[in-house]
Amino acid sequence: MDFMSAIVSQIPVQVQIAVFMILSILVLVFIFLIFKYGSLWIQAWLSGAKVSLWELLGMTFRKVNARIIVSNRIRAMKAGLELTTSQLESHYLAGGRVQNVVLALIAADRANINLTWKTATAIDLAGRDILDAVQTSVNPKVIDCPDPRKGRETVDAVAQDGIQLKAKARVTVRTNIDRLIGGATEETIIARVGEGIVTTIGSSITHKTVLENPDNISKSVLAKGLDAGTAFEILSIDIADVDVGDNIGAQLQGAQAEADLKRAKAEAEKRRAMAVAREQEMKALVEENKAKVVLAEAEVPKAMAEAFRHGNLGIMDYYRMKNINADTSMRDSIARGGELKKED
Repeated sequence: MDFMSAIVSQIPVQVQIAVFMILSILVLVFIFLIFKYGSLWIQAWLSGAKVSLWELLGMTFRKVNARIIVSNRIRAMKAGLELTTSQLESHYLAGGRVQNVVLALIAADRANINLTWKTATAIDLAGRDILDAVQTSVNPKVIDCPDPRKGRETVDAVAQDGIQLKAKARVTVRTNIDRLIGGATEETIIARVGEGIVTTIGSSITHKTVLENPDNISKSVLAKGLDAGTAFEILSIDIADVDVGDNIGAQLQGAQAEADLKRAKAEAEKRRAMAVAREQEMKALVEENKAKVVLAEAEVPKAMAEAFRHGNLGIMDYYRMKNINADTSMRDSIARGGELKKED
């Protein structure tokens, strides 16, 4: 002790004060770390997922929620997954949902699904719910076709005999993890299944064939491989209900007959208008011919005068012609009188 006291006594007072202040600061920092991160550090240490106090302090400076990182690292270690704090922090800083990814990895590991950390984080950052995808891969879910939330209750199609059928289908799907990034969503599955139902019903000779064997629809649609390019694998397509709708063929025939009737009426009206126009043309032609007759009659006296001047017509010939005209006029008067009596 005398030796240590001698050494300390030889150190300048200023140096002693500086060393004391540095040690005090270190002690205060240590106390602060213990006070703020002690519970997390002890929890991680006791769980076998060791995290140093300096790592916890670094998380604070990087604005990372240390509790989320530590709790999820403990969860992963207890499930037998080796995830470092660096991996968890990088995904957190990238805006990912760390807890969802860790839970998804645990669920995939328990279900023997090949899901790596890189794939899981990529799916999460792409905006997909990786936990829901894994759960759907383990427990397939049922999709209604059509989606009732879109305002339609049935898929309507018309068989070749003109009868409308209204069908409802239930599609059982399982998530395909490998195609989850870039794969089409449920809406594509619903649209494709609806199209397949319409095609199958439309190719049926009669609606009775569909009603007798509705499973033919599901078999035909399932054979088309509608899950290609989607994030799902279709396990089954079940026709829940098929109802008979309207007689579309009869409605179309009625509409066609009405259109034909309107067209025939239009043609008849066209012909009537043409007949009226022709009648007016004939009346005008009659008046024109009457005018020509009047003009021709006006030429008769001129011709007679010319005949008298040239000696081609004598006075007796003139009187004979007058007698003939008078006789003709009398006969016409008698004929007209007889017609009037008949009309009375």
